[in-house]
Amino acid sequence: MPSLKGKKGLVVGIANDDSIAWGCARALREQGAELAATWQKESTRPHVEPLFDELDIDLRMPLDVTQDEQMQAVFDTIKQQWGKLDFIVHSVAYAPREDLHGRVVDSSREGFMQAMDISCHSFARLARHAEPLMIDGGSLVTMSYLGSEEVIPNYGLMGPVKAALEALVRYLASELGPAGICVNAISPGPLATRAASGLPDIDGLIQDSLRRAPLRRPVNIDDVGYLCAFLASDEAKAITGTTQYVDGGYHILN
Repeated sequence: MPSLKGKKGLVVGIANDDSIAWGCARALREQGAELAATWQKESTRPHVEPLFDELDIDLRMPLDVTQDEQMQAVFDTIKQQWGKLDFIVHSVAYAPREDLHGRVVDSSREGFMQAMDISCHSFARLARHAEPLMIDGGSLVTMSYLGSEEVIPNYGLMGPVKAALEALVRYLASELGPAGICVNAISPGPLATRAASGLPDIDGLIQDSLRRAPLRRPVNIDDVGYLCAFLASDEAKAITGTTQYVDGGYHILN
């Protein structure tokens, strides 16, 4: 693995020790990066602070991505404490349960807009704040899923939302490339995270992947984390605007 010593980055989306963002944070820290991390709600703080302690994360702040003042405060703190930023990991997604479990055609306007705002446009807002701090270039990484480009049973509303996120990655890559900022998405196979538990029949998706994916092995958060660490490194500075799959090869089958 490439070294990330001297690099400073923000990880958004750590919820517990089975979240994708936690796997990314561990890999990034293992390679020597200094991290800042956030919690979403005050009620989640007691659950994530022991994880922050485990990785010696000193820069820790609240961040509900729908709250502009909180996002501004996060980047003000990073500017004051570090003066620069090298990478961001965005691992945040949400859709109201009633919209997620129904047909896309029946989704409410409010639910669709909320899913798009939290899961997609929040990445653009983070990028806008990060740009002036990435004085030596940088890396922006977000999380997608195969349902962005194929109809996956029971993935529903999140399919169009993740498709928009991958398109956003390409446009941000084009706009921020002249500043040396790379923008990429990671598309993991189905994982048994708390966030994924909100999807209908997530166990069925995982079993189908195990049965059909060429590597015939489960994907875990460490697999995602090591790819994320590579994308945050200088060795990946010629990679941008892409969706990188870490799914045991499942995406090649359909």
